[in-house]
Amino acid sequence: MTREQLIFAHDLGTTGNKASLFDAEGALLGSAFAGYSAAYPQPNWAEQDPGDWWEAVCVTSQRLLAETGADPRAVAAVSFSGQMMGCVPIGAGGTPLRSCIIWADQRAQVEAEEMAAICGGDEVYLRCGHRASPAYTAPKILWVRRHQPDIYDQAVCFLQPKDYVVYRLTGEFVTDYSDASGTLLFDLVNREWHQPFLDALGLDAARLPKLLPSIGVAGTVTAAAAAATGLAEGTPVVIGGGDGSCAGVGAGVIEPGDCYCNIGSSAWVSIASAQPIPDPQQRTVTFHHIHPERYAPMGTMQAAGGARDWAWRLLHDADLDLDSAAAQAKPGAGGLICLPYVMGERSPYWNPLARGVFVGLTMPMGKAEAARAVLEGVAMNLRFILEALESQTDGIRSVRLIGGGGRSPLWRQILADCFKRPVEILTLTGEATSWGAAVAGGVGAGVYGWDIAACRSQVVDTVEPIPANVAIYDEMAAFNAEVYQALEPITTRLARWQAAHSE
Repeated sequence: MTREQLIFAHDLGTTGNKASLFDAEGALLGSAFAGYSAAYPQPNWAEQDPGDWWEAVCVTSQRLLAETGADPRAVAAVSFSGQMMGCVPIGAGGTPLRSCIIWADQRAQVEAEEMAAICGGDEVYLRCGHRASPAYTAPKILWVRRHQPDIYDQAVCFLQPKDYVVYRLTGEFVTDYSDASGTLLFDLVNREWHQPFLDALGLDAARLPKLLPSIGVAGTVTAAAAAATGLAEGTPVVIGGGDGSCAGVGAGVIEPGDCYCNIGSSAWVSIASAQPIPDPQQRTVTFHHIHPERYAPMGTMQAAGGARDWAWRLLHDADLDLDSAAAQAKPGAGGLICLPYVMGERSPYWNPLARGVFVGLTMPMGKAEAARAVLEGVAMNLRFILEALESQTDGIRSVRLIGGGGRSPLWRQILADCFKRPVEILTLTGEATSWGAAVAGGVGAGVYGWDIAACRSQVVDTVEPIPANVAIYDEMAAFNAEVYQALEPITTRLARWQAAHSE
């Protein structure tokens, strides 16, 4: 391998980091994974240790270089995808001052409400592309200021997860447009920190990282980082993007109107567009794309694969394969409805106090129906998101499916039936986010053009909706929405009771 042909991509997810190596034609040469855990100290709280991310990046970098035999000097760039909407306060010495408050954390509800009141909820949505919600970074920073003032006062910068690792590699505080668009402090159109919001909230732009497009070079690998990772000192580090935007590029979704669905721990449906697309009902959001001239309108749900994992642990039976059992249950699970809101919910309801619910249980039902109902509940919520996006744009003909959930044949069919349109399976189903990070790195390093994304994300299978199932899910959709609306006042009160009794 000659010098500067390879692209080294890290996908810093919620459950672990995957390092992947691609050649100059975009072929995957190998990958390595190292896991880490999250802590959930209270309901609606979710945290991770940034040191675990760095250790995972070091381990996977060393392992991948060793397993592929690649010369570190042949790496043209290192690039990143990362979980979004975190909050890592960094002290003067570059050390995290506390664990990261990650995307799934919903504790900053009061601060989100205050931000909406101070800045104007509609203005926040139109300017930043998002509701003032506790899921985003700004309310989390405000929570730290209120509840941990010593940490807030010591912080010199607040970083996103991938940006912390980039700092460890380069010594630079940098973020990209896509991650910045998950802070509620970023002007989507002008692509800059929105000073009026900072002034109104009493926040200092000097404590936010430098802004770059996702293909921008944040810095180069330092001598200390080279020793820790095995990468060559001086290797360019392209900042990359948030996992949602990287996944879209990995799925080949760059041109306006293209659509994909990702099912991982969370899930989302997203399209590419040439401009932000606000929803009059504010059901969807708009992130910046990793392409510097594109946006990524989407709707994201809190727990998708996460809800499945929770249910599979709850329903565990050594003598029963739950996936096979769910496939044997009839579409509609016999009328059993699951609202999979075990961590609150974002799109389309934006209710951090939403709770998981089973409705319609009868004596003949068993674990098979319960398991299928969970898969259908996730698919139904994604259907509502797709309908919201479709109401603002034309021509969504099919949906590309990526992420771990895309490996389930049953879930693929349920999604096609709920979406009422073909679901397309790609060659890079399990690697789309890593590939999107690699595209950013390759374009930033001058190795790739944007056209390589679609060329390497070919459709290998199409799951067509089954008309009889579509009719069932049309009926179930109405029940699903009515159940949520009817129970929302009760689950809200219950969530508050849970919080009061968890202290």
